[in-house]
Amino acid sequence: MFSGVLTAIVTPFKNGKVDYDALEKNIAFQHANGVDAIVPCGTTGESPTLTYDEHEEIIEFSVARAKGKMQVLAGTGSNSTDEALRFTAHAKKVGADGALIVTPYYNKPTQKGLYLHFKKIADSVDIPIMIYNIASRTGVNVETSTLTKLAHDCKNIVSVKEASGNLEQMGQVICANPEMSVISGDDTLTLPLMAVGGLGVVSVLSNIIPQDVVSMVKAFKVGDTKKAKELHLKMLPLAKAMFIETNPQPIKTAMSLLGHCEAEVRLPMCEMEEANKAKLVEALKNYGLKV
Repeated sequence: MFSGVLTAIVTPFKNGKVDYDALEKNIAFQHANGVDAIVPCGTTGESPTLTYDEHEEIIEFSVARAKGKMQVLAGTGSNSTDEALRFTAHAKKVGADGALIVTPYYNKPTQKGLYLHFKKIADSVDIPIMIYNIASRTGVNVETSTLTKLAHDCKNIVSVKEASGNLEQMGQVICANPEMSVISGDDTLTLPLMAVGGLGVVSVLSNIIPQDVVSMVKAFKVGDTKKAKELHLKMLPLAKAMFIETNPQPIKTAMSLLGHCEAEVRLPMCEMEEANKAKLVEALKNYGLKV
């Protein structure tokens, strides 16, 4: 079961290529600040624009660098079941601790199609699976009844990253699946979700302020709700600033400003508009970060 802070780690690029030096430094930064896991090749890792070889190399590289330090939850989802199977089998082969599998996007399967998609992968690859539900990007919501059936029928489907933005739905998932870990997919909803039984967050914000995200989650877990609330409210404006434009454009820009990696993204992602970049810089400064 996955819990705590899982960083949706970016894929650094330099001159069009994966910057493995920067990736290694970012992985070390996450470990030094106490995160529980890294999640390479997710949305924040720009998985749609990675080649097959790059995707597999990044997962293998991340597992090698994080081994014995943090868990690695490999992003292995696709809108093609066969492609998702390939990436999930590879993640298992190289020693990943689990697979984060996003709901198929664009083709908008029915609930039956979703069930069959996830079940085929779970039946084929013996690895712990976190389903990633984010209808705003995929165009289809994994309904609670579908998720519950999958959890019942597939013992290695152990978790869900809930990024629906619907706290009522998240609560229903928790009630219907007490053995499943429900993880926030939105930094702004981590604390509200934990208040109703969520167990942590797959965080974008922890790419730059991992220690504070970790501190908030730990504070809530030990019953220090006052500290957790203070940290939640402190981080809220910065978390919102990470979505001034489409993720991962703002977080990569912020990481560049803070010296972690280049701001480079791959088309159709692009450089931030100057007006939005100025707002991001202001948010970083207001938080107390030196840019």
